[in-house]
Amino acid sequence: MTDLNLTLVQMNDLHGYLEQHLEHFRQGNQAVYRPAGGVSRIAALVKQIRSESQGHFLMADSGDTLHGTYPAVKTKGQALVPVLNSLGLSAMTAHWEFAYGPRVFKERAAELNYPMLACNVRDKETGDYFFQPYIIVEVGGLRLGIIGSASNIVDKTMPPSFSEGLSFGIGKEELTELVAKLRDHERVDLVIQLSHLGFPQDLKLLSEVSGIDVCLSGHTHNRLYRPAMVGQTIVIQSGSQGSFLGRLDLTVEDGRISDFRHQLIEVTPSVTPDKEIETMVAETMQPYREYLAEIVGRTATPLDRNTCLESTFDTLLLSAVVESTRAELAFSNGWRFGAPIAPGNITLNQLYNMVPMDPVISMTNLRGSELIEMIEENLERTFAPDPYNQLGGYVKRGTGLEVYFKLENPKGQRIQQIFVGNEEVKPNRVYSTAYITEQGVPRKFGSDHHDTSLHTIEVLKNYLAKHNPVNIELKGSFVVV
Repeated sequence: MTDLNLTLVQMNDLHGYLEQHLEHFRQGNQAVYRPAGGVSRIAALVKQIRSESQGHFLMADSGDTLHGTYPAVKTKGQALVPVLNSLGLSAMTAHWEFAYGPRVFKERAAELNYPMLACNVRDKETGDYFFQPYIIVEVGGLRLGIIGSASNIVDKTMPPSFSEGLSFGIGKEELTELVAKLRDHERVDLVIQLSHLGFPQDLKLLSEVSGIDVCLSGHTHNRLYRPAMVGQTIVIQSGSQGSFLGRLDLTVEDGRISDFRHQLIEVTPSVTPDKEIETMVAETMQPYREYLAEIVGRTATPLDRNTCLESTFDTLLLSAVVESTRAELAFSNGWRFGAPIAPGNITLNQLYNMVPMDPVISMTNLRGSELIEMIEENLERTFAPDPYNQLGGYVKRGTGLEVYFKLENPKGQRIQQIFVGNEEVKPNRVYSTAYITEQGVPRKFGSDHHDTSLHTIEVLKNYLAKHNPVNIELKGSFVVV
């Protein structure tokens, strides 16, 4: 049989970024910042790759796409739909898209000209799939089965409104059955998993489910310059915020991949934007541009969110929360998304890129024993040896405390000591605590939970007005010992 060639292009974790933005890169032990991304440049690269592949081409989106910037959240994802529909995508799966609630998300998905896939999300009452679990497409003489795996943490760590009426699983049984169906009954040549489970989760799942040829992984923002292999399955993941595309060129012979080449493509300013998409993006952004261009302060240091234990932007965020509430402690979720801010002016747009939901600031009284239990739970959700138990992003962000912990210790036994100020935490003492969303302090911890009248963007703007420029250094809130 003659070899058949196929080019796969992956986009994952766009997080609503329509335009070019600053991105962090590593150079030795230094972080460097340069512009990257922009959907008009992504479109230009996709056109070029499609032409090179002579139509033997498929592009898919691993999710976290319709949420993450002011225009995205303001329109519940609708602002992105026309642009996404112009890219020629074949399928998508999801995570933060559920933030708008299942009903709105279903409406938004219906506006896309390609299907939303999720084999692991079901209606609690009927047991039916919430979205179709797979599609079959024919490309370049090949019959391809694409199975979607949405994020499985939506009903476990995120606000209840995100998952109302739905259940989310890792999808092992569904995936096993669907692979068999696609191979034995649908007679596909290749099976592709389109996943937003996360890189560690995908690797474990693929070690337990055979018959998948390619996994297009998302969620954990890995920049894979080389694919991972689980048996014969090729796994790629391609950064975040549209700063990269993943390209995988396959040679297929008798229903088997005999050769492949992979490239993680940086979406650089040197790429000439696609004019049609550039105009479309400009029109989409026009209603918000003046508002988002407001300069709200200056920073003398880079403000980033690209490190696991602590970050400069979240240190700024929680410093502002403590100053506005006079709480002893403050916590927020360990979000991974958000483009960095270089030294210089800070715009309102950059603040919304970090906290697009503009959540309310809440307060609670937290006992020392609850503080210890809460952080142990968070450390397990971040570093659990079993990837299926890794349910978080980065480590929960905290200020006003220092946590010294053993990363390698088992569940519930990682913390060595916690200090608030210069005093070791006392189990029966109550600490006044501010937090952002239930991911900052889950409701099962603390007493007298109540919302303040303060919202995150307002708190940040007020802090930046008083501290101009800000000079943010990491405080060592979480230290591995």
